[in-house]
Amino acid sequence: MQRILICDDEKDIVAALKIYLEAEGYETLCAYNGEEALSIVRKETVHLVLMDIMMPIMDGITGMVEIRKESNLPIILLTAKGEDTDKILGLNMGADDYITKPFNPVELLARVKSQLRRYLRLGGGAAATESGVYTVGTVSLNDKTKVVTVDGDAVALTPTEYEILKLLMRHPGEVLSPKEIYQRVWQDEPYGAESTVAVHIRHLREKIEINPAEPRYLKVVWAQGYKMEARG
Repeated sequence: MQRILICDDEKDIVAALKIYLEAEGYETLCAYNGEEALSIVRKETVHLVLMDIMMPIMDGITGMVEIRKESNLPIILLTAKGEDTDKILGLNMGADDYITKPFNPVELLARVKSQLRRYLRLGGGAAATESGVYTVGTVSLNDKTKVVTVDGDAVALTPTEYEILKLLMRHPGEVLSPKEIYQRVWQDEPYGAESTVAVHIRHLREKIEINPAEPRYLKVVWAQGYKMEARG
């Protein structure tokens, strides 16, 4: 059974999320600040975290950063309407996605399922599937073992980063727009796609490029999108 950690200082929100998720067959754990969430992640098996940003003792951004030091499990931030700065900050600091409060239960469950699919395909609790190896220059992605290497050295990616890289490596030289990347990876309507995808692309560059400011592989095509350079 997939286990989801709900972290929010508003107990009514935690209770509501618990009802929605358990009705879908998920097991839930509850925390009310980032410190409690971090403690649970260290002690329990968790497959996904729903994390509020504004909380006492330890806020959601800080809690997420601490979790990211130890795990690549998917983290979805819960943000208040209009907190655009917090959304971008969260993505910059390692969040996989965000949901705006008050949230739509159908949208919430769709985002949760999408992130869990990617995480489990990466081996975060399920056996790897039979598939191929993709190579561009010195970057190699083995979709059976879920290992990405650069110059022979393994690189740690989040599930979202992995799926974006795989998509681009499966189509070397092909330019994919932010909307197309978002639809294929998040499997959702591309609202706010450009900024969200741009943040994850920047993270990928920092991990696979020698000089992220002058990328050899992950290129931007102005006003069109991104591509994985076929030759590297």
